[in-house]
Amino acid sequence: MSETKPVRIAGVKSVRDYTLTVAFMNSKTFTVDLRDFVQRFKGLRPLRDPAVFARADVGEDGFSLVWPGDLDVGADQLYEMALEQNGRTDAAAFIRWRWRNKLSLSEAADALGLSRRMVAYYESGEQEVPRTVLLALKGWEAERQNAVA
Repeated sequence: MSETKPVRIAGVKSVRDYTLTVAFMNSKTFTVDLRDFVQRFKGLRPLRDPAVFARADVGEDGFSLVWPGDLDVGADQLYEMALEQNGRTDAAAFIRWRWRNKLSLSEAADALGLSRRMVAYYESGEQEVPRTVLLALKGWEAERQNAVA
């Protein structure tokens, strides 16, 4: 469905307990704190051991972070968390809206009356998502919900 390049991880380094520096293949690098994420999911319980958490590595083709014991976190989810934690809540909200509505970049652009390129800029964090666009996301969803009701 999505004709955009998938988010991929180029490298990872453990900085301290539950915190990683993650380099993505789009040349962006973020520090990401996974403490809440690791504590929230029972399946990630082994990562609560700092020695195990520090063994984070890049998964096959960069589509995830992996740890011993078949534990992983998808690159797209990690990127969304990284944007939000690094002050780009606008881009994270835009990504969640597109995922929630199962829209490709082109479909999102059509829905909002924007160019595909601008949608890609918003989602990547290259451009700040204007408040008017964030409001349009909510309006678009409300309109669709009312059409179904």
